Amino acid sequence: MLNYSLSKQDGILKTAFSQFRRPNWETIQNFFRKIRDIKEIIMIHTGIKNIAITLFRALAHVFFILPLVTCPVSGQAVQKRKLTFNDYKLWGQLRLDKSSPDSHWISYAVQYENDADTLFVASTAGNEKYALPSGSKSLFTKENIFIFMKKNELHVLDPVTGRNESFESVSRYEYSMALNKLIILCKEKDNTEKLITKSPLADSKNEITGVSDFSLSPNGELLAYSFYSDGKNSALLFDLRKNQMLKSMAQDSKIGYKFSAWSRNSRALVFNGQSGKKSSSHLYYYVVTQSRLYVLDAGSHKGLKPQSRIINSALNPILIADDLEKVLFSVGPDKKKDTIEKPSVEIWNGNDKWVYGQNERYGRFDLSPKLMLWKPKKESLLPITSETFPSVMLSRDLSYAVLSNPKQYEPQFEHRGPRDYYILDLDNFQKDTLLLKQSAALEYMYGSSNGKYISYFKDNDWWAYNVKRKTHVNLSGKLKYPFYGKVNLLASDDPYGNPGWSRSNDEILLYDEFDIWALKPDGSSARRLTRGREKKIRFRLHVDRQNFRKSLYDAPLNETFDLNDELYLSAAGDDGKTGYWSWSRFKGEKEILFTDSYVDRFIFNVKTKTAVMVEQKFNIPPRIISKKGERETRVIVQSNPQQVNYFWGKTELVTFQNSKKQNLKGVLYYPADYKPSRDYPMIVGIYEKQSHLLHQYINPTLLNEPGYNSTVFTAEGYFVFRPDIIHENENVGFSTLDCVESGTRKIIEMGLVNPKRIALMGHSFGGYETAFVINHSDLFATAVASGGIFDLTRRFLTFGANMAMPEMWRFSSGGWRLGKKTPFSDRLDFDRNSPLESVTNLNIPLLMWCGKEDTQVDPFQSMEYYLALRRLGKKCIFLQYPKEDHTLMDPMNQEDLSLRILQWFDYFLKDQNKAEWITAGTL
Repeated sequence: MLNYSLSKQDGILKTAFSQFRRPNWETIQNFFRKIRDIKEIIMIHTGIKNIAITLFRALAHVFFILPLVTCPVSGQAVQKRKLTFNDYKLWGQLRLDKSSPDSHWISYAVQYENDADTLFVASTAGNEKYALPSGSKSLFTKENIFIFMKKNELHVLDPVTGRNESFESVSRYEYSMALNKLIILCKEKDNTEKLITKSPLADSKNEITGVSDFSLSPNGELLAYSFYSDGKNSALLFDLRKNQMLKSMAQDSKIGYKFSAWSRNSRALVFNGQSGKKSSSHLYYYVVTQSRLYVLDAGSHKGLKPQSRIINSALNPILIADDLEKVLFSVGPDKKKDTIEKPSVEIWNGNDKWVYGQNERYGRFDLSPKLMLWKPKKESLLPITSETFPSVMLSRDLSYAVLSNPKQYEPQFEHRGPRDYYILDLDNFQKDTLLLKQSAALEYMYGSSNGKYISYFKDNDWWAYNVKRKTHVNLSGKLKYPFYGKVNLLASDDPYGNPGWSRSNDEILLYDEFDIWALKPDGSSARRLTRGREKKIRFRLHVDRQNFRKSLYDAPLNETFDLNDELYLSAAGDDGKTGYWSWSRFKGEKEILFTDSYVDRFIFNVKTKTAVMVEQKFNIPPRIISKKGERETRVIVQSNPQQVNYFWGKTELVTFQNSKKQNLKGVLYYPADYKPSRDYPMIVGIYEKQSHLLHQYINPTLLNEPGYNSTVFTAEGYFVFRPDIIHENENVGFSTLDCVESGTRKIIEMGLVNPKRIALMGHSFGGYETAFVINHSDLFATAVASGGIFDLTRRFLTFGANMAMPEMWRFSSGGWRLGKKTPFSDRLDFDRNSPLESVTNLNIPLLMWCGKEDTQVDPFQSMEYYLALRRLGKKCIFLQYPKEDHTLMDPMNQEDLSLRILQWFDYFLKDQNKAEWITAGTL
């Protein structure tokens, strides 16, 4: 049963009664919420919905409506107050979870600081709601029953009637949507396990004791499970549709069975042998349609090294080809990595392809798993990857593998260097050259879903390779618009994207800056599906969160879209609007919801034509909304309703130009309880482009990893400005200075802030930008630069602990934009853009901080800069947090940092000289 005690209900009742000694609008609101909580608890605890609703209405009438009648009109107005630090704990984070098949119910979670998630199930049409503390791993069944885990308990809830059932000591569960069946593995008191199959909330069920593992087929109709009885382990196959045993696939007295993979068509499966806690070297392949079992002993097979072990993991999954002729699996040596003898000295050779640290983390190709191709019917076992070609991209149908070696052209100094790619036919094992010196950047190469084509981005164009004909076609070279540009922060130009292919793979889908295109892979035609460029709206195909950025071995996967069906698009306008649209072949794009707010977490029910989304603005907490057809948008759940009791700021999109007349945008946050007659200070926060944050809600909290929270600043009476920055090649520092000063002057010209009370702050690359700007600008009264880079030459010659590779790549293809320049050939460019070289110009107080164990930016960068400031007699304080990385993770340190930054700004921008640590450290 769900754990809702009567004492908790009594506590709510007592609190509710006591609140009406001195009624006001806030206490009435709180009382109403508590009465509603009683209803929810009764509904869950008893399963009797009508009684709960009747009691709720009666209590609400007696204790809410009647007292309200006697309240004066003035008492009904919400009396807003200033937000304080003690109020922050009232705020929670909202997360949309699932939507029921009939669109009548949704599930969502709310998490508060230092507290576990509470899962909720709420009606989309009424006020019914269930609170399920610590709920997780949830789903709605085809009949709209809600299933979720709470620790090791499985709960099944009918939200309409309130009826529920639970199962204890559950190891895991699966659900067959096709048959509406639950499969539950439970642990018994004697440590044995039993398997339960049943329809949700049905009275009847099947139980099998002695089951240690199970696997549900992709079509939801077959159940494989391992079973122990009479001293023997068996791997059995059960037909859930016919409710009958099909076959005993394997049996052994010493080896247990662990299920690994199904074919996509549910016609075959693979399982491993396991002896106690030790993995067996045996691999079993069973073809359901032929009732045929094939066995491979990896430990003794002549095609494998002795004592090889079979690996099955998320990174190295076992795969079955659709034609059932091929099984792909990985093998590794039968000893753990931590048992490998470590040398007493590290040898960093000058001619190593990868430096020692990088090679130890990524480059031990002799020890990495090797992908094997097993053809059971032909008794063939061949290696696909090797020490020479350790990286692999597989076609979806497993007809070919694309092989490469990341070290081929090393040493080189890009993040992902070029390499040669070879295509291996997995039917005849013929290997051909695919591409030479092709970029290995992620999302530059994909395989089509049917295995006929490979798309790749090269020389600023998208190309298609016909696998059968072995031909390359330039797809985008003759089109008017570029298919690459600024995609990622602090990076060079990249392709806008190849989200996938049409269902039949006769068209490849590509993005330009605004639109979605469909191009024939033979180059014969190209059509623009959307008209975003004309509207200044960026359209992108909506991909379900479960499929977002999936990968298979060493390559990303993209999606397949049926262009004859209705598709759904995310949309972002140049003016800050966001939302979702539908698209069809004959009607083009049609707005579902496109509004002056931030909208995401889109779930669309095709049958009911109902969309569920999360909407927010800076001054409107995230809320779950629904939209059906042309009807008005309806709010289902409003998070953080207490915000109405507090003064709150707002945001505005500000446009400005830099000295080169380039158009830029920035987000301006107004102080809470803004009054034009007051004199306001301002904090300018920088980190390349931030205008996309215009409508994002920010919970007030002192638990900030970088110490930065715009809501807290506005609540404390500050304007906050976050301007976009355009970085110029070979001139990052001064182009940053130009954009930041231009944006700040625009705000000053608007007459909103005191020009003598403006601060600058930034973290990481923003810390670098901040340090550089304040050395060359007189607009700022103080600054906070944290986790920053102050000496570019030192950064160039740093081994990055986080990525285990030298940081030189950041200067060619990263944020520094210095191309192939080095400090040895072009030292002036490095010095000119380094804050350390202009540190003598600094004339304002500077607060610095970093984590002492920072693996992203060497903490000595901050120490070096602090020592320079100290030697020059500048006003500065340096905070270094032991056992912390690039951002702070310890809540005590997060709170300490947030408070110190606020105190710093109050000290220098408001003349509130109450912080003794600042006085002692700067005077």
